[in-house]
Amino acid sequence: MEQPRGRGLTGRADVSVRPATTADAEAIARVQVITWRTAYRSLLPAQVLDEWDDDAAVTSWRAAVAAPPTSGHGVLVAVESGTVVGFAAYGPTDDPGAAELVTLLVEPRWGRRGHGSRLLAAVADLATERGVHSLQTWVPEDDVVTGRFLGSAGWATDGWTRTLDTGAAPLSQLRWTALLDDDAHDEERATP
Repeated sequence: MEQPRGRGLTGRADVSVRPATTADAEAIARVQVITWRTAYRSLLPAQVLDEWDDDAAVTSWRAAVAAPPTSGHGVLVAVESGTVVGFAAYGPTDDPGAAELVTLLVEPRWGRRGHGSRLLAAVADLATERGVHSLQTWVPEDDVVTGRFLGSAGWATDGWTRTLDTGAAPLSQLRWTALLDDDAHDEERATP
């Protein structure tokens, strides 16, 4: 019997999330600039996006991977068919029970394939292993796509805002938070 052609099961998926290596720095910088130029064109000054320094970005990401400031910092990459298609960077906050998702970007042409969700889950898993109970991240107020993504993953804004000087118009950001250990927080709430 002849197998139908077209859509359907295609065998084993070739997708993963892994710790970044210094060899990934160029791909991470590429994902960052393409994603920023696509998703943040209306949020960031054109000068920031148009005068992007590829060499400086690669050098910065290589240093972040090779020599993170603390053991709580890290960079993960999402890979599909051997190509780095997204990344997440994370680190500690002033609160020892919290960690920050510094950035999570997936190149738009690789979007809606679960890479962002896998990166987010991997960061949460690593944070939980370190005893962290919540994750925080800052998102531009007008970035509704990222807001919907985080909301669908159980994150919520927590009332904190900040404004960044972009060299043009100020950029207002909202802090989003996710609780990682609901059992511990339920016990805290139940304790008088």
